Amino acid sequence: MSLRPRRVDFDTTWVNLLETVKGVITCAQVPRATWNDRFSDVYALCVACPEPLGDRLYQETKNFLETHVETLHKNVVDGGEKNFLSLYHTHWVQYSKGSSFLNQLYGYLNTTYIKKQKYSDADLSYGGFSIESSDQMLEIGELALDTWKRLMVEPLKDALVRLILVDVWQDRCNGTVNQTILHGVINSFVNVEDYKKKHPLQLYEDIFEKPFRKETGDYYRQEAAKLKDECNCSDYMEKVILKLDNEDFRSRKFLHPSSYNKITFECQQRMVADHLQFLHGECKEMVKLKQTKDLSNMYRLLKPINGGLGVLIQEVESHIRRTGLEAVKNLKGENIPAQFVESMLEVHKHYTELIQQTFQTDQQFVGALDKACAAAINYRHNPKHPCKSAELLAKYCDNLLKKSSKGISEMELDDKLSSCITVFKYLDDKDVFQRFYSRMLAKRLIFSQSASMDAEEAMINKLKQACGYEFTNKLHRMFTDMSISMGLNNDFSEFNRGKDNKDLGVNFTIMVLQAGAWPIGQSNLPTFAIPQELERSVRMFETFYNGKFSGRKLTWMHNFCSAELKFNYLKRPFIVTMGTFHMAMLLLFNTCDRLTFTELMENTKLPEKELVKQVQGLIDTKLIVATGDKGDLCRCSFDLNMEYTNKRTKFKIASLGQRESPQEVESTHNAVDEDRKMYLQAAIVRIMKARKILKHTMLIQEVISQARARFTPNIPMIKKCIEALIDKQYLERTPNSSDEYRYVA
Repeated sequence: MSLRPRRVDFDTTWVNLLETVKGVITCAQVPRATWNDRFSDVYALCVACPEPLGDRLYQETKNFLETHVETLHKNVVDGGEKNFLSLYHTHWVQYSKGSSFLNQLYGYLNTTYIKKQKYSDADLSYGGFSIESSDQMLEIGELALDTWKRLMVEPLKDALVRLILVDVWQDRCNGTVNQTILHGVINSFVNVEDYKKKHPLQLYEDIFEKPFRKETGDYYRQEAAKLKDECNCSDYMEKVILKLDNEDFRSRKFLHPSSYNKITFECQQRMVADHLQFLHGECKEMVKLKQTKDLSNMYRLLKPINGGLGVLIQEVESHIRRTGLEAVKNLKGENIPAQFVESMLEVHKHYTELIQQTFQTDQQFVGALDKACAAAINYRHNPKHPCKSAELLAKYCDNLLKKSSKGISEMELDDKLSSCITVFKYLDDKDVFQRFYSRMLAKRLIFSQSASMDAEEAMINKLKQACGYEFTNKLHRMFTDMSISMGLNNDFSEFNRGKDNKDLGVNFTIMVLQAGAWPIGQSNLPTFAIPQELERSVRMFETFYNGKFSGRKLTWMHNFCSAELKFNYLKRPFIVTMGTFHMAMLLLFNTCDRLTFTELMENTKLPEKELVKQVQGLIDTKLIVATGDKGDLCRCSFDLNMEYTNKRTKFKIASLGQRESPQEVESTHNAVDEDRKMYLQAAIVRIMKARKILKHTMLIQEVISQARARFTPNIPMIKKCIEALIDKQYLERTPNSSDEYRYVA
């Protein structure tokens, strides 16, 4: 075949081409040789001379397609309503397939003639003007689809949609419908405009989707009213979920994917959103009775509805708060810290599992759990008194980490400490916990009461992950001091061996602690004269330490010291660990059998009030016996109890420093208040230094935001801190406004 342009008789060529076109559009058998010849004919007409005949070819093809579709339209209408959809579907399947083949046959016409006269994709997408298919030439495949739309779909759309809706209604009523025909007819509304660049679903949405959504809404509005009258809430929800699932499956059987969510939304609006008051009214009882299946159904129904979950979330939060408060209120009996922590952990664990299983770990419900637990944990029995939760949690940790906690493995201990962090995260007063925890840690380290140093460090690392390095800085320094003290003891031993190998006469170990890292007050230390047996050891260590470090001052904290004595005066020997004050008093009985209170005071130099406490401690343990007016120990004399017995040959006498007194608790809270004031003042200066000028309300908000990680400051305290900084000339009020502050550089 020659590709050179030549003269072509259009009428003769068109007669041959038309026969093939008829076969192609009806999907008849077309021999390959005939196909190739007709392809050549299309090419010859497009390049004919003296004038190309592409325009006439396009027009004749358009006329043929219109005639053919009109014939099919008549055939569908004449077939009657019973066969209406099936005939339409049969002709559409044949026609759409044939039009794609026809588009290939006219490939040269499409590429060389039609595309040159069409608007480009850029014009259609970004041209800013509307272009209708009738205003431009279409490729033959597109022309075939457009012809079908104009001459078949638009004249029959009302009848088609009406019959489709009838079939869908039958399907909803468990009737039998032909899924293939229904799906094919509906999707023909989409496929007939597939070629469009802009709004290819416009026809589908206008003629079918809108009336289908309306009919769906009407149907499910009636179904919801019917179910509501017949069922209780639990049954209603189950049946609504079943209908929603069925309708979703039905959408996927019949509709275009763009309609799935829209139809589901319509069903949800009619069966759920329109009956929110009815559903919300049952939430409280379901939560109270822990009806997990109903709650799961309620969650599933309410989640897609705008604002639907609000009431359910509020009811869950209120219920958890009430349960938490019941668990922590009015705790009685022994080991209240353990009752408090374990009760809250049980509540938290139970409702965490409920939220995971019933509400699919929805973050809104997790937030409700957090708010409820925080409210219960930070509850104050008396608003004027500080919350005790931080103190109780610190005591619980102390009990876990002490040597006295028996029958617990390392893994169990680590799990319990991790659980403590769960409660810790909800504390508002984290700084109070820090104070109590550091004080208790100090006693465990000083009195060698820690069950495991690894567990101690693990707990500090957990706190560090929860609150940052600054929160645990001093705790880490306490551990550093302990390791440094071990090295100092070794060095001190080497120092003594170098002093002509003179023996100190006692086993003497020390701990040197940094004053700033340990929560031990150095003020109001009682006067005390150390026993002669220890004088040489103390003097030698001071000589060693001053020689090793210059400019450091040692302050002896005798009230935290302990000693080990061997009792040889009884029927059998005992080895007893006790405080230094008790040791000093008992050592005096090495030289005499009876001592008066005055003699004890003269030898130990302890203040009268302190000495009374220490003497009473020895009397309570029955190591000494008082003679005289026991109501006034200052008038008594004291003897060793020569009849003392104990089942254990090695035991401890707890010193007063190891026990927590009410005064110590009060002083801890006072120290926290002072720390808060300093923290708030530092935060205010930091903020003002960055902002220079700031309104009062904005300053308050920023301070609260910065402090929230450690504690929840109250407004009066912030105001006092601002006034204090104004007095210290860090800030000043601006001349223009009394509620605006300026940073003073």
